Amino acid sequence: MSEKIKIAIIGSGNIGTDLMIKVMRLSTILEMGAFVGIDPESDGLKRAARMGVPVTAGGIDGLVAMPEFATIEIVFDATSAGAHKRHNEILQKHGKRVIDLTPAAIGPYTIPPVNGEANLDAANVNMVTCGGQATIPIVAAINRVTQVHYGEIVASISSKSAGPGTRANIDEFTETTSLAIQSVGGARRGKAIIVLNPAEPPLIMRDTVYCLTDTADQAAIAASVEAMVSEVQKYVPGYRLKQAVQFERIGNNRPLRIPEMNEEFVGLKVSVFLEVEGAAHYLPAYAGNLDIMTSAALKTAEKIALRMRGRVAA
Repeated sequence: MSEKIKIAIIGSGNIGTDLMIKVMRLSTILEMGAFVGIDPESDGLKRAARMGVPVTAGGIDGLVAMPEFATIEIVFDATSAGAHKRHNEILQKHGKRVIDLTPAAIGPYTIPPVNGEANLDAANVNMVTCGGQATIPIVAAINRVTQVHYGEIVASISSKSAGPGTRANIDEFTETTSLAIQSVGGARRGKAIIVLNPAEPPLIMRDTVYCLTDTADQAAIAASVEAMVSEVQKYVPGYRLKQAVQFERIGNNRPLRIPEMNEEFVGLKVSVFLEVEGAAHYLPAYAGNLDIMTSAALKTAEKIALRMRGRVAA
């Protein structure tokens, strides 16, 4: 058996193509086995063919029919939430491990620096969303110091970095990210907003995290956030704080009403402002949303591959 594990990527759009290039340039344990789309004229399929990767424009059915399918052990799905449900059913019947880059959320939510070791044996893992990958580590970092009662994130990305799959999943993006803010980030209640910014020249991905917490040591919160940023930078070098963590005390004299929770809040408001610059493996550096999503998926897949080979994940 080859030391490397062969993988397939379904989805020849921005995310799938960027992921393919990352696998080929960066991974020492994963190897491209197939690249799958539905449009034979897509740039992704043409690029894959030029790079010597076996391709099909027949979608999931085309993948299953490929002779290479038998040797593929891990399949990434970079299509849409709706399509993923059928893809997963077929892939599970064939015993493939699935990494879901759509907001379908069939498998457990996975954020590498928060719960990256917890789901390595799952048949299907869900990478939440680009906004979730950027912001949920921060919510978790704050929550490990003091309880986050309400966490709200705003992810602003360039319109040019949002392909048809991303645009088709806006509702799923907000729902999946909101739930993951709670289940992975630890907030009692979560809310997510995505903004597609049409500005020219395109703007780098920006993320804002607002957390309402119990009163706590501000220095400890800031230190926890900075430590988490360093963890994310290990696989997304362009991930960084735009400024120091901001704090505002909410007193009994002017409590803050939280409509979503039907509560009045007294405590600490923590604001964190982030920027994610992409590695420009496929789209230019402004597409940090691609970079953090595909980098998180790659890191997770490599840990799963090491587990499958009986080695310890680093």
